[in-house]
Amino acid sequence: MNSNQESESQPNHVGDLKKLVHEVFEEYHNAQSKRTEPAYKAELEDERRKRESMEKRLNELVEENRRTKAKAETMERETLIRSELQRLGVAKVDLAFKAVKDDIQRESDGSLLARSAEGPISVQDYLRKFVDENPELLPARNLGGSGTSGAGRGAQNSPGIDLESIRPGMSKEEMARVRREIARVGGLLVD
Repeated sequence: MNSNQESESQPNHVGDLKKLVHEVFEEYHNAQSKRTEPAYKAELEDERRKRESMEKRLNELVEENRRTKAKAETMERETLIRSELQRLGVAKVDLAFKAVKDDIQRESDGSLLARSAEGPISVQDYLRKFVDENPELLPARNLGGSGTSGAGRGAQNSPGIDLESIRPGMSKEEMARVRREIARVGGLLVD
């Protein structure tokens, strides 16, 4: 019976030994996990912060790009309007630009169209019509010709008048000279 009891206890010892090794291994593994877990958590937290920072920077760059594009489109629109006004011979480009800039908009396809009472029309047609309706924006016409009297050739040699020299109590001769110079500059020679 002794040999039988010994054979029954051996498998039991082997099972207990396996169980014990398994428990020791689990305990060691848990201890290792507990030691390395804070490092993993810190690393994950650090990576999360980096990702959030990069996402924020990316959003800032996207917004900056959008603003830059809008500014470039606005500048292109303004340049096109101003150059077309100059091409049409407008002398007061800034004044004309202020009057028409809000009527010209960029369409979804990227083209520029003007809004008028007749509906959308091309920028060139709109500006041409605007200039025709507002001739005061064009340079003054030279009304001189072969029959008009010039400013008098002798008057061209007279010295100009300094604004500081005009004052109350001037002599009649000085006042007459100032009036002649004003008339000469104005193109209306007075005798």
